[in-house]
Amino acid sequence: MHYVSILHYVLLFLAGAFLCNSIPHLTAGLQGTPFPTPFARPRRSGRSSASVNFLWGSFNLGLGAVMISGDPPAVGANAECLALALGALILGPLLNSEWVMLAGQGRA
Repeated sequence: MHYVSILHYVLLFLAGAFLCNSIPHLTAGLQGTPFPTPFARPRRSGRSSASVNFLWGSFNLGLGAVMISGDPPAVGANAECLALALGALILGPLLNSEWVMLAGQGRA
């Protein structure tokens, strides 16, 4: 496999992760609900305002879109769509387990 080809799949994987990460932040922002972001204090347990969440979710959505816009994946059962889906499918459960852990500690 060629180096550029591997980089393309890594970019698609990361795009899937950014697109997945945009969902909870955009949802919280649109609902007007505080939700943790990297900018919250104290880190990992504080909550950011709905406006900050909307902006952070929009940044993640935009970055994910830019990552796939240069060479969009062909839609269908192929390696490109698999790389994009794996980015979301791997990040999703990791984020979920983090929020479940924080909720169990009464911090999320």
